[in-house]
Amino acid sequence: MDWGTDLWDQYDHIDKHTQSGLDLLERYIKFVKERTEVEQNYAKQLRSLTKKYAKRGSKEEQDCKFSNHASFQEILNELNDYAGQRELIAENMITGICVELTKYLQDLKQERKTHLSDAKKAQQNLESTFKHLESTKKRFAKEWAEADKATQQAEKTENDLNATKLDVEKAKQHAHARTHTAEECRNDYAAQLQKYNKEQNFFYYTEIPQIFNKMQDMDERRIRRLAEGYCQFSDIEKKVLPIISKCLEGITTAGKKIDEKQDSILFIEQHKSGFERPADVEFEDYTQGIKPATSDSSLHPPKVRAKLWPFSKKNKPAAAEDFSHLPPEQRKKKLQAKIDDISKDLQKAQDQSEALEKMKGVYEQNPQMGDPSSLEPQITETAQNIGRLRGELAKYETWLSEAVGGEESSNAINNNTQHGVVAAEQPQHVYSEFDDEFDDVESPIGQCMALYTFEGTSEGTISITEGELLSIMEEDKGDGWMRVLRASGEEGYIPSAYVKHTP
Repeated sequence: MDWGTDLWDQYDHIDKHTQSGLDLLERYIKFVKERTEVEQNYAKQLRSLTKKYAKRGSKEEQDCKFSNHASFQEILNELNDYAGQRELIAENMITGICVELTKYLQDLKQERKTHLSDAKKAQQNLESTFKHLESTKKRFAKEWAEADKATQQAEKTENDLNATKLDVEKAKQHAHARTHTAEECRNDYAAQLQKYNKEQNFFYYTEIPQIFNKMQDMDERRIRRLAEGYCQFSDIEKKVLPIISKCLEGITTAGKKIDEKQDSILFIEQHKSGFERPADVEFEDYTQGIKPATSDSSLHPPKVRAKLWPFSKKNKPAAAEDFSHLPPEQRKKKLQAKIDDISKDLQKAQDQSEALEKMKGVYEQNPQMGDPSSLEPQITETAQNIGRLRGELAKYETWLSEAVGGEESSNAINNNTQHGVVAAEQPQHVYSEFDDEFDDVESPIGQCMALYTFEGTSEGTISITEGELLSIMEEDKGDGWMRVLRASGEEGYIPSAYVKHTP
């Protein structure tokens, strides 16, 4: 999904969205500048404080021989060094964030201005062609009316008994000239119409999509650079502080979890109108007796086609959790997508719960492999997560049922419910024992890929990572475990539910 395809008629929203992103970048730069001022003032006050309480003179030097006095002086020295670190934080934030982002912001503003100018210029060119089309059409209508009038006058003159042969000939020549002029205007109008339809097709299918896709790329680059700036805010302080606070860890986490393509897709999804691109303008043939169209019925961009331009103003409704602020079709798509996501999370949680139960059964049958009670917190947490997901699934299915009248969503509800029951009621097996040695040379009987990461801490088990390709040495015998061989040559048992077979 991209802006050029799905948001071809949402120029105003794209304009506001990109401007909002630049405003956020500028606000963040100002925020970091003020933060550096705080750090500099703090460091200055700390240095003044240490200077005020530092001992001076022979008497004070004598007092420093006592351990408590000497310790206080060391505290002052360390505090003075700490002030220097605060100054270093401020300096690095200015050079690493403010200076770099300010330069990047100016480049983005110029790039955005160029894209918007190109879009406006493309619209103006299309409107200019349309005005020329209107002019040729009116001229064709006028000339054909004059030709028709001249033809009628020639016929009237010819039927007039009082008219001379010269008058009749003159009237026919005039009618012929008018008809010839009208035919030329007709051909001109047809050519101009073909040209306009060609330019309109290029405008909506090529020119505007290209411009909007460039703006999407620009906005995604801005988001990624801003995310890096968020991380820098924390990383700069981490370099000088031995102890990382939870606040700094939270800033890093918030910066690392930001995505550019979906932004294209939501933004896209939120403002996607679903309208079709306008069809070609039909040819109005005035030679068949059609009267000239009036200004009210003729093609006039401000009246008939204004809402089809991707530059129209639209009010953005407030977003609602049940997506009721969206049109019906968009709402059903949003709700169905949400249900699909929750169903995937629910299936993953059920698979994890099943694997944990199998491991618990193995530990119960083989205590030397591990303590079954150690898995209880994970099992409880997984069960709570499954309950929460089922509640959310039921809520969104209810909203979907309301959106489609209860018919389509009932099938989805039944399918999801049956799916959940089957996953929950799958039999659980308990592994009896592991083979401790693998002395015989064996050939793999198949291939599989790890779906989840597994830490093999018990005897006979091995650790695997998500996405790792493994060779199957022994299939699951009904106890929930299988023996595999890693690429590194390490061999051992893993839970069968943690992998899937590959061709």
